[in-house]
Amino acid sequence: MTITAILVLAAGTYAFRVAGPLLRARMIRARAGRDGTDAAALPSRVTELLSAAATVLLVALIATAALTDGGSFAGVALPAGVLTGGVLAWLRAPFVLVVIAAAAVAAGLRALGVP
Repeated sequence: MTITAILVLAAGTYAFRVAGPLLRARMIRARAGRDGTDAAALPSRVTELLSAAATVLLVALIATAALTDGGSFAGVALPAGVLTGGVLAWLRAPFVLVVIAAAAVAAGLRALGVP
């Protein structure tokens, strides 16, 4: 049973990852056939929407991971650690420093009794 679940999840993950490039190639071919030209790129509006959609999904994932723990509010320590890591990453700090500082802030707040 376990190996079946692993194989199904692996196949699903691969399908999602390969769907992006295949869909892009199909959209480019469809546009090229419609225009009668040799289109090499998607329309700029579609590219902007896809970029915005990717950003929204990433922000939603970060918010969900930072604010919830087991389906309920995670408290203040976890979002504070994520915020610390985000600020340091935005300031282009080395990745190791970002991870250590984020963990230290969250652990320090929890050690002080902050939920």
